[in-house]
Amino acid sequence: MGKSIRIIARMDIKGPHLVKGIHLEGLRVLGTPEEFAKHYYEHGADELFYQDVVASLYGRNSLDDFINKAAMSSFIPMTVGGGIRTIADITRVLRAGADKVSINTAGIQNPQFIKDAVQVFGSSTIIVAIEAIRDSKGNYLAYTDNGREYTGVDVYDWAKKIEELGAGEICLTSVDRDGTNAGFDIELVKNVSTSVNIPVIAHGGAGTPEDIAQVVTDGRADAVALSSIIHYDYVKNRTEKIDYNDGEGNTEFLKRNTSLNQINSYSIETIKNAISKENINCRI
Repeated sequence: MGKSIRIIARMDIKGPHLVKGIHLEGLRVLGTPEEFAKHYYEHGADELFYQDVVASLYGRNSLDDFINKAAMSSFIPMTVGGGIRTIADITRVLRAGADKVSINTAGIQNPQFIKDAVQVFGSSTIIVAIEAIRDSKGNYLAYTDNGREYTGVDVYDWAKKIEELGAGEICLTSVDRDGTNAGFDIELVKNVSTSVNIPVIAHGGAGTPEDIAQVVTDGRADAVALSSIIHYDYVKNRTEKIDYNDGEGNTEFLKRNTSLNQINSYSIETIKNAISKENINCRI
């Protein structure tokens, strides 16, 4: 395969914590974004993707400060999403050190915002996120607010519209598969990838390197955003002592090592080596 596939470390942020849930819910605290970002940068991630999962409840300043620190310590492209609703929001996040922004809610509510953002900042700076849920009839519908808010918007129609508006990429999350380690929704990813000419980032469901290879070859994804599969590998293997009683959030999961051992997890290096053996080009 000629094109180089990007492996993106996706980090969901809630206040000061890096968190992970299942179906974008039941968020578990895993640690601080800073430690994970440093680890992924040093161990082969092609990009970092930060998503403020409760942007409506927290001010942006704390996340902006973190972006600034991350930009000074990691030198790979960085995308930030969550609470991006105005041109001023984008300006602030880019000034803090982000290379790209991810838009979801504001784009569905006002598609002109995507077009305006592209005109101001360029298409390569604007990613539009789609949170897809399959209904009982087999239709894929776009949701907002971390998969909580129903919009009634058809995913395939919206993907085509996003391209028309000039966005540079689509980040496509299967909410149904998120955090399950059950594999990607290949039908969803393939249908979106083959209906647009802009890159599609597949997110949600990775459980093995084979899943990642499949979403690239069969799903035609241009990049893969990973969270659980790499987060839990780092949590299992990190050597520094973590005080799980320090701060808010659901940390009980981390205190039970048996729970961690039941989850599939792989390092970015292992994943890249495995998919390269499947003739998938990636930066080793």
